[in-house]
Amino acid sequence: MDVSTVNVCERIARVLAGQRISANAGGSMASAAAAVDAHWRDHLADAAAVLRTLREPDAAMAAVGDVAMWERMILAAVRECEHQ
Repeated sequence: MDVSTVNVCERIARVLAGQRISANAGGSMASAAAAVDAHWRDHLADAAAVLRTLREPDAAMAAVGDVAMWERMILAAVRECEHQ
C-alpha cells in the first residue's frame, strides 16, 4: 500500500475546500486549484472534526481490521490537525 506524502488532515481540508469552491462540486469556480491552495487551511477545524468522527470504526470496518490500531492511527492524524 502506498503512503501519502501529505498528511490526512491537509488532504481532508483540501477536499472540503474544493467541494465548496470548485464547479465540479458545489462551488462556482471552473478552475479552482489556486483558490483551494489559498483556502484549504480555513477548513482544518472541519477536517479535524471528520477525523474525530472516524475515531470509532463502524461494524463493517471493525470486522476486517484491528480496531485498536485504527484508533491510534486516527488519533495521530487528529494530533497533526491540531498542530497545523
